[in-house]
Amino acid sequence: MTGTASPPRPKRRVFADLTPLRTSAHYRRLWVGGTISWMGQAMTALAISLQVYEITGSSFSVGLVGLFSLVPLVVFGLYGGAIADTVDRRKLGLHSQIGLTVLSSGLAAAALLEYHRVWLLYTVVALQAVCGALNGPARSAMIPKLLPPEQLPAANALGSVTMTSGTMLGPVLGGLIVGWWGYQAAYLIDAVTFIAALYAMWRLPAMLPEGRTGRASVMDGLRFLGTRPNLRMNFFSDMAAMIFAQPKALFPAIAVLWYGGDAKTVGMLVAAPAVGALLGGVFSGWQGRIRRHGLAILLSVAAWGLAIAVFGMTRNLWLGLFFLALAGCADTISMVFRSTMMQTATPDGMRGRLQGVYIVVVAGGPRLGDFLAGTVADLTSPAVAITGGGLACVVVLALLAARWRSFARYDSRSPQA
Repeated sequence: MTGTASPPRPKRRVFADLTPLRTSAHYRRLWVGGTISWMGQAMTALAISLQVYEITGSSFSVGLVGLFSLVPLVVFGLYGGAIADTVDRRKLGLHSQIGLTVLSSGLAAAALLEYHRVWLLYTVVALQAVCGALNGPARSAMIPKLLPPEQLPAANALGSVTMTSGTMLGPVLGGLIVGWWGYQAAYLIDAVTFIAALYAMWRLPAMLPEGRTGRASVMDGLRFLGTRPNLRMNFFSDMAAMIFAQPKALFPAIAVLWYGGDAKTVGMLVAAPAVGALLGGVFSGWQGRIRRHGLAILLSVAAWGLAIAVFGMTRNLWLGLFFLALAGCADTISMVFRSTMMQTATPDGMRGRLQGVYIVVVAGGPRLGDFLAGTVADLTSPAVAITGGGLACVVVLALLAARWRSFARYDSRSPQA
C-alpha cells in the first residue's frame, strides 16, 4: 500500500530538548553567548546596588536604581521593537551589545580610578536599559529565522534556563567577587563575558525584516495587535498573573509575621520561584509535543494563580517555599508557550514591535503588581492580598477565556494571530 507518510512523532523527553543547540550553529553560539553575558549582567546589577548603598547608606537610593532602569526600558522598549523591524537585526543586536560592553568597561575603569559617584552609576544603569531595550526585540526576532517552528518551544525553554540560572547564580557570584576583589573585578568580568555574545552576533548572516518598507511605526504595531485576538489574549493572560498575583513586595513582611524569620528567610522566599522556574526549564522535554498552546497558557497561568493563593494560606515555611517554586515552574511553562505563539503567529516584519510591547508589559506589570499587593496588604492583611490576588488572577483569566474562546483552541500547527 502506498500513501503519504505521516510525520514522525516527537520523541518523549523528560529533560530539556537540546535539538536547537545541535542543529543550528548560529543558535548555539547565541545561546552560549547569551547565557554567559546574562550571568555577567546579573553580577553587575548586584554590584551597582552594593556600590550605591556603600556611597549613600540609603536604601531609598538603592531603590532608585530600579527606577532609572525601568523608565528607559518602558520608553525605549516600544521604539526598540520598531527599529528592529526596520534595520538589519544583526547589526542592531551587535551595536547594542557593544554599547553594553563599553558601559561595563566604563564602570570598571571608574572603580579602578576610585571615582565613586552615584550619578555615574544611575546614568550607566539608564543607558544599559536603553541598550537592552534595543537588543531584546532584535534578538528575539532572530530566533524564528534560525530554527524551524517545531523547535521554537525547545528554544524558548532553553532561553528560560539562561534567564533563571543567571538570575540565581549571577548575584551569588557577584557578591563573592565584590567581596574578594572589589567592584572593579565584577564590572571587568562582566565586560569580558560579552565577548562570547559579540562573537555570536558577528557570525550571524544579515537579518533584514521581511517585507520592510522603510519606516516602521510603533502605532502600526499596536494597531496590528488590536486586530489579533489571540496575541492580545497572550498579553492579557500574562498581565493577569503579574498584576493580581504578585506577592514579592510582601516577602519582607511575611518573613517576619508568618515565619518569624529574618533577611535569610526573605532570600529563600525570593529564590523559591526562581528555583521552580529553573526546574521548569530543565524538565521541559515534554513541551515540544504540545500543540494547543493557548490552552497550555491558560492552564499554566491558572496554576500560577492557584499556587500563589495556596501560598497565602500556608504558615509552614517549607510548604510555602514549595508552592512558590510550583508557581515559578508554572510561570516558565507559560512563558515558553507565550513566546512561541508570538514568534509563530506574528509576521516577521512585526516581530520586533510585538517583542517591544512584551518588554513593556514584562517591565511594567510586576511593578503594578507590587503596588497593588502592597496597597491591599496595608488596607487588609498580607494573607488577603496574596490569597485574594491569586484567586483574582484565576477569575480574571476565566473571564478573559470566556470572552476570547478561540484562544483555548489555538493550534501551533496552524497559528492564527
